Amino acid sequence: MNSHLSAKSPPRPSVVQTLAHLLERLERSPVPVDPEQYRTVVVHLVQEFASVKPDGTLEAVLDSYPAAAELYENLQYQHAGLCRSALEFSMNAELRAKDVIDRARRTANQ
Repeated sequence: MNSHLSAKSPPRPSVVQTLAHLLERLERSPVPVDPEQYRTVVVHLVQEFASVKPDGTLEAVLDSYPAAAELYENLQYQHAGLCRSALEFSMNAELRAKDVIDRARRTANQ
């Protein structure tokens, strides 16, 4: 009798996860990065974001890779605002922007 144990191979990282990891490495690189390489990774990641469902797996990837999360949030901004930023952070950013605009108006009117 020949018994065969099937070993499950570990799940392969998704394309989104791989690109998110690469983008993070490019963002954090201590040496200058080739702009065309950076652009290629971003464009490919944007295309992948368009083809995946916003589920727990995507959330886990975005939680692990801040550069990809920022890109995703910028892509979703027109529909969801700062959808991945903490509400307090978003509110403070809006208040700071309002203060800067008000100061600029006062300076222009003087």
